[in-house]
Amino acid sequence: MEAIDVIKNISTIGLIILTSLSYCYFISSNLPKGIFRLLSLLPIFLLLTLLPLHLSSAFATAVTAFFITWICNFKLLLFAFDHGPLSWQKSKVSLHIFLIMAALPMKTKQENDHMPIKRKVPLNLAVETLVFALATEFLVHYRETVDPILLQILYGVMLFLLIDILVACSGWIVKTITGLELEKPSNEPYLSTSLQDFWGRRWNLTVTNALRQTVYYPVRTALENILGKGWFPSCLAMLASFVVSGLMHELVIYQITHVSPSWDMTLFFVIHGVLVVIEVTLKKWFKGKLKLPWFVSGPITIGIVLASAFRFFFQPLISIGADVIVLEEFRLCGEYVKNKILHFSSSL
Repeated sequence: MEAIDVIKNISTIGLIILTSLSYCYFISSNLPKGIFRLLSLLPIFLLLTLLPLHLSSAFATAVTAFFITWICNFKLLLFAFDHGPLSWQKSKVSLHIFLIMAALPMKTKQENDHMPIKRKVPLNLAVETLVFALATEFLVHYRETVDPILLQILYGVMLFLLIDILVACSGWIVKTITGLELEKPSNEPYLSTSLQDFWGRRWNLTVTNALRQTVYYPVRTALENILGKGWFPSCLAMLASFVVSGLMHELVIYQITHVSPSWDMTLFFVIHGVLVVIEVTLKKWFKGKLKLPWFVSGPITIGIVLASAFRFFFQPLISIGADVIVLEEFRLCGEYVKNKILHFSSSL
């Protein structure tokens, strides 16, 4: 498909998203919070879930599925009960701020956030973009000759960089338009010293915050009302968060590939959910007495994440050729941009 057709397709989907979110702002926000507002949002949930299936670009589908089907729908679910970043009083929030906060995978920094992000290793946007471009160029030409383990390591690095770049660009747009300072998407996940640290405080904090508000807190509260406060409700709520994350990843991959789920990704997150529960339990029982030094716990943590990701996360994507499709789109996009730059330069 020609680049102009892809742009038209994306523009049409973008217009539908803006119209849908405007409906939420003008109609749903005027309804009482709770069941009535939730019912008014049900058609929007369905529409935003189906939209990525109509995109012609695999990469655009992935971005839309992540930003809109997942994060935006979760924010709207919270909004139905007057919680989350969209729960501000309408009189204090303009339409454009509502649209930005709903469509982009961000939330404003709060003074009471439990862990402010302080980067130990500076990776600015320009460096991340350069590294991502070089890795893409390398894989486009040499993917077939790369060792399978190295290939999946590169995919892991590229995934981290891509999320960082996309959310950083979103943050720049939001700050330029609204002046709001927004959270960073991650907090040096390669410096994690435990699985709880990796999943809860460092990796893809956009998703972590969404799951914490829409799954963990409600499930824990519901279980505490039945079982009482304690370790058990918290652990079940953690497991529920990982299961939902796995199911959402399966949905995103289906929207990109239209291939029936293999459930490997769900298994990946279930395994990590169980491991985090075990880790938290051991910490509770031994009260920190078995704490390993960071230079031991760090490599063990990253090793577990990479080993399980190779088998359950990246391998299913490689087996259905999703990586080849996305790499080809990156190549075509790069050539399109390069040709436009050369054409502009020659016309000067």
